[in-house]
Amino acid sequence: MSEILAAGATATAVSRLERDGTIVRLSRGLYQLADRPLEANQPLIEAAKLVSKGVICLVSALSYHELTDQIPRRVSMAIGPRDWLPQITYPPIRFFRFSPDALTKHVETRTIDGVDIRVTNPARTIVDLFKYRGKVGQNVAIDGLKEVFRQRRATPAEVHNIAAEMKQWKVMQPYVEALSFNG
Repeated sequence: MSEILAAGATATAVSRLERDGTIVRLSRGLYQLADRPLEANQPLIEAAKLVSKGVICLVSALSYHELTDQIPRRVSMAIGPRDWLPQITYPPIRFFRFSPDALTKHVETRTIDGVDIRVTNPARTIVDLFKYRGKVGQNVAIDGLKEVFRQRRATPAEVHNIAAEMKQWKVMQPYVEALSFNG
């Protein structure tokens, strides 16, 4: 909505465009042209627009990087420890509190359909999956680790360095070593 208003349209004009079917209201303050085809990563785009400081993480980042066949039911998004928790009904978002440092390290800015999203890189995504294995499931973390090595999207050294930096190496070490030597 802010972008529409900044372009010179009025709230009345937006209401008229919505009534006419020219635009569709996706959620509060979020609109899209009615005839625009949906992007495969549409929920990530919408979440990034609604939570501009957020970072796509965990299973959503794994899916974005095409390291899983899972289609997440909710967008996993990291926010700061003291950030206001947005009350968003659509798209469904599951928020995780990350330290200010964790919101910036090993995070990439990607552009999808003209919208910048911030997403953890593949190696960092794997480390986060192990850190939050109690919430996302250990099998998801292990499968993601196997896939990141199989697709050569990260090296064991990259995963080790990020895991050590984030104090997750002890948890991950047996898995990383087994996969890097066997497979």
